[in-house]
Amino acid sequence: MSDFQAIADRVEIDALRGEFTDAVMMRDRARLASLFTPDGVMRIPEAGVELTGREEIRTGGERLQAQWDFFVQNTHPGIIRIDGDTASGRAYMQEIVSLRNGQQGVNYAVYHDRYRRTPDGWRFAERAYEIRYLDTTPLAGHAPPPPPGE
Repeated sequence: MSDFQAIADRVEIDALRGEFTDAVMMRDRARLASLFTPDGVMRIPEAGVELTGREEIRTGGERLQAQWDFFVQNTHPGIIRIDGDTASGRAYMQEIVSLRNGQQGVNYAVYHDRYRRTPDGWRFAERAYEIRYLDTTPLAGHAPPPPPGE
């Protein structure tokens, strides 16, 4: 692999991780699901979540999202290791959440990723979420009210 190809692969994988966060923040579950391979897997072991395939990822994400009052996810780039048409990596997360049931909190986590090159570009083959720190103290702030008409 040329140095140029390695750089292009890293940029595309990093853009894929950014696209994931944007799809989550914009509540665009169809776009989120499209970022996975057709047999891709999303795992959140601490929550008992394992979603396989784009349709399960889309509908499972909708169920999780329905619980949110608000949610903010910040992604911090981690490592990327490329091996031909597959790769692995980690992305570090900070999230702030307020659920409709009144639970609130801040957490820090790691996504352990496996990526696969497809005809449509790099996609997630697997994303496994590991919580490293969780603070369920009620948040001092709040989300602003939605704009009129929403």
